[in-house]
Amino acid sequence: MEQIAIVARLKSGAEPRAAELVAQGAPFDPGRSGLERHTVYLSADEVVFVFEGSEVEWIVDGLIDEPFQWPLIAALDDWRPLLEDNPRIARPVYSWEREALDGAAVL
Repeated sequence: MEQIAIVARLKSGAEPRAAELVAQGAPFDPGRSGLERHTVYLSADEVVFVFEGSEVEWIVDGLIDEPFQWPLIAALDDWRPLLEDNPRIARPVYSWEREALDGAAVL
């Protein structure tokens, strides 16, 4: 499974509003998008959106580039005033996973 993250620095004091937006859930249907997993991490000064699935970069590009994605467009408009800079893409460079005795990954 492939992963990609979008990392954004929050403006000072934006964490409570960011938490409200995250609590609303994804502004798209993650199950219908082709994603296997979608996670959001929030700290006092950053938000990280992690997307996982097969060919995940294509999925994320499709979500952003798909015309008439009104809920997603509205969500991006809600996030813009909270962000210090443009979001950045981060890709995994290291990963560790415990394996079971028979070689199968432990979940």
